[in-house]
Amino acid sequence: MQSLVDIAADLANGRTTSQALTEAALARIEDPNGEGAAAFTKTYKDAALASAKASDQARAHGIVPSPLAGIPVSIKDLCDVAGEVTLAGSIVRRGEEPAVQDAPVVANLRAAGAIIVGRTNMVEFAMGAPGSNAHYGTPKNPWDRAVNDGGGRIPGGSSSGAAVSVSDGMAAVGLGTDTAGSVRIPSALCGLTGFKPTARRVSTAGIYPLSRTLDSVGPLAPTVACCALVDAIFAGDTPPNLAMVPAPGLRGLRLAVPKYLVFDDVDDQVAAAFQAAVSKLSAAGVEIFDIPFAELARMPVINRIGGFSTAEAFALHRDTLARADNQYDPNVLARIQMGEQWSAADYLDLIDIRADMIRTANQITAPYDAIIMPTLPVVACPIADLENGEAWGSMGRLLLRNTLVGNFLDRCALTIPCHEQGNGPVGFTLMGESMGDARLLEIGRAVEGCIAPPLA
Repeated sequence: MQSLVDIAADLANGRTTSQALTEAALARIEDPNGEGAAAFTKTYKDAALASAKASDQARAHGIVPSPLAGIPVSIKDLCDVAGEVTLAGSIVRRGEEPAVQDAPVVANLRAAGAIIVGRTNMVEFAMGAPGSNAHYGTPKNPWDRAVNDGGGRIPGGSSSGAAVSVSDGMAAVGLGTDTAGSVRIPSALCGLTGFKPTARRVSTAGIYPLSRTLDSVGPLAPTVACCALVDAIFAGDTPPNLAMVPAPGLRGLRLAVPKYLVFDDVDDQVAAAFQAAVSKLSAAGVEIFDIPFAELARMPVINRIGGFSTAEAFALHRDTLARADNQYDPNVLARIQMGEQWSAADYLDLIDIRADMIRTANQITAPYDAIIMPTLPVVACPIADLENGEAWGSMGRLLLRNTLVGNFLDRCALTIPCHEQGNGPVGFTLMGESMGDARLLEIGRAVEGCIAPPLA
């Protein structure tokens, strides 16, 4: 993988062209021995090649709308594209009306000159963390595709295809969504960097919803600088020229490690990689603090029947379920139907509980630059291990546990790879304050230089 900064430099210096980059990405998607068929639900071959040619012609005349111009990207199948039905990884919506216009984040990518190569596969309706899809297949994690006689390991979800599109060079960056970890989970399991912004910073208009309360849109990419660039484009901000900005220093940063919840059931590989990363940061002058943050222990109880996601998903899907529940993935169906257990009083209580926890958390974390924790308690398991619904649900709850904290507390959060090269990917989370996105990305660039393995 190459960073967007390096690809942009190659384009600027004539070492490559948008057409060459796009042809290479499309060739990987079409490779019958690759994961393209499972990672993408639709490709835009002709349109992408035409856009790449136009981008090269514009560059020749000095027209470069952003550092992302001419670079192949993928978009999750939740995004509206004008003239197309947004399927959201499902077959249920095939007869729905096509979108009238692009989602704002898609329009922003086009305005930035990005080359959209296709829509990526996902867990149906974004309702699951392992990354499987009963309708369109499950892309295999790049770490280990030989396990179980080629069955492979889970990619993580729900932005499964987005992660594999980037890890396999089918796109330089992927657009994902994150309601409880759907950007950060596949990023961590596949060895990528993923960023969940403060939800209100990036428009979710034109994105098929899971939870109106928690949904956010973020990038899956090779580096923190890539995430910072694409996040700015998603938000409609002026993209930074990161090639000209030196990474900040580490000395004097104050990072806090919660004692509760986030280390429960952590496997040996994750524990070792996280501790090694903390030791490297400490040696580089970072101050590390253990803090109680006991409020996190309330999370499993608060979200015992799925939290906002199941309540709000059921409200959205209940009419469709009444006529077409047999068209849903049974695992997804079971999660959505959990929302039927919610009363109006339960839902209002949850709103108040969340507001109270946000106020308390803000007081606890104010003295620190960021909160750190393992992104996930485990490395990617074999796909074959989750063939029954109980195992799928249990693994999903485990994968969502740490990442959901950032969404529930209305924070920004970043996952950075911290494993040794050759080992199973492990993610290191930095969680910032609400609307502290720019500061968190700045800290993330410094931390990445200390703990992340080199790009493969």
